[in-house]
This record gives sequence, structure tokens and C-alpha cells, in this order.
Amino acid sequence: MTKPHRHCAVCGTPIPPKETVCSDKCEKLMIDRQRKVMRTRRIIYAVFAVFIIIWLYIMLRGQI
Repeated sequence: MTKPHRHCAVCGTPIPPKETVCSDKCEKLMIDRQRKVMRTRRIIYAVFAVFIIIWLYIMLRGQI
């Protein structure tokens, strides 16, 4: 029977249940990945906002 454990969120190595990652290297990789995801989300939201603004401008310009 195996002891209760989790797996590292980055590399999959078995770790104690209260841990998230197995080493400083994996923690750095996880933080870098999270930053990239947040950057990508911000870019997508900005592009979406620009399209909405352009669409509103086109729609309102035709009514005036």
C-alpha cells in the first residue's frame, strides 16, 4: 500500500500531500508558465476590447 501523496504540478514526481512542487526549479518553471498564461489572457482581452470598440464605432457612426 502506498503512503498518501500528490504529484508535482510540473514534473509529476511524488511529493508530500501539502506540497505543490518538488523543487525550486519546478517552482520557478510553474511561476514562469503562470506569467505566460496571464500575459496571453491580457493580450486576448485587449484584442477583444479593440474589436468591440471598432464594432461600436461602426454601428454608432451609421446612426448619426
